[in-house]
Amino acid sequence: MQVFDEWGPEKIIQTYDPKTKMVGILVIDNTALGPGKGGIRMTPTVTVEEVFRLARTMTWKNALAELPFGGAKAGIVADPKSMSEEHKVEIIKSFAKSLKQVCPSIYVAGPDVNTNEQSMKWFAEEIGDKKACTGKPKEMGGLPHELGSTGFGVAHATKVALKYLNKDLNNTKIAIEGYGNVGTFAHKFLEEWGAKIVAVSDSKGGIYNENGLIYNELMKTKTQTGSVVNFEKAKKIENKDVFELDVDVLIPAALPDVINESNWNNVKAKIVVEAGNIVMKEEIEAKLHEKGIIVVPDFAANAGGVISSWVEYIGKDENFMFKTVEEKITKNVDLVLEKSHEENIKPRDAALEIAKQRVRKAMK
Repeated sequence: MQVFDEWGPEKIIQTYDPKTKMVGILVIDNTALGPGKGGIRMTPTVTVEEVFRLARTMTWKNALAELPFGGAKAGIVADPKSMSEEHKVEIIKSFAKSLKQVCPSIYVAGPDVNTNEQSMKWFAEEIGDKKACTGKPKEMGGLPHELGSTGFGVAHATKVALKYLNKDLNNTKIAIEGYGNVGTFAHKFLEEWGAKIVAVSDSKGGIYNENGLIYNELMKTKTQTGSVVNFEKAKKIENKDVFELDVDVLIPAALPDVINESNWNNVKAKIVVEAGNIVMKEEIEAKLHEKGIIVVPDFAANAGGVISSWVEYIGKDENFMFKTVEEKITKNVDLVLEKSHEENIKPRDAALEIAKQRVRKAMK
């Protein structure tokens, strides 16, 4: 059950449309810094509690990234795989219509699980305001995810964390779990800056090459065959092996709880950059911290996407986006790791303290 505390949630809105059978949830957690910002997910199992937890995370993520956004999240209880495209349009538009009173004044939407830029087009059209959401198609002023803002931010977070080991990116050995939008762009940028990506994985399995995997070659295989496991210039490994390789940096960029009770003690990386959300529980982070491993928390490391959303929201271009992501991620990850180091607390605790301080100040 969601809690009510000094931060929120300010509003929990549940909507239903008998005509389309649309069941929707919106949690606006905190608007002290600006309108609540968070994506719309569409799954048959989404609940108020899940949406609340995600909205609270957005409160901290936006505050830490120093964006004029509060925290929010939305969910539509539906299975898009079992519905026609026409019905999906109806459902999205129905949800948008039900939120006209609060969107975009105190809620700004975005894509999330099972929603995309096309969904955002329908949403904005129904609201009648392009400011209603970000993640729109390019022709509506959107900044497409193909630009790789989240992966770009993860790469900068990695660069900052390496400073705390007195290392630079040259020949740093990195393993990446998950080779979707975030993992691929993290690979691209880190390789360009001199790092050596020695292992990657996707849903079909993993590959390893101690001499490094070349981004352009690997992407060609992934695009043509659907999986990295078909890349010929590497040894096949199991997905679980990616977490236990002798590398400098491990970047989990896909599934939740991949570092857990069964494998945390086998992590050999000196830095874990959480590109995915909730890649491990807080107690596991604490165990890695005790081992001297630097864990850059998810809401600090993967904020490139929401920073890009803000850039779209204010109508700026991709050059401004890259510059802003670099500046904000570099500054705030450095703040977090410096505080963690000086006070000997987990980076997550340091990040939360900074975010809470910023929200509290705005609430006065």
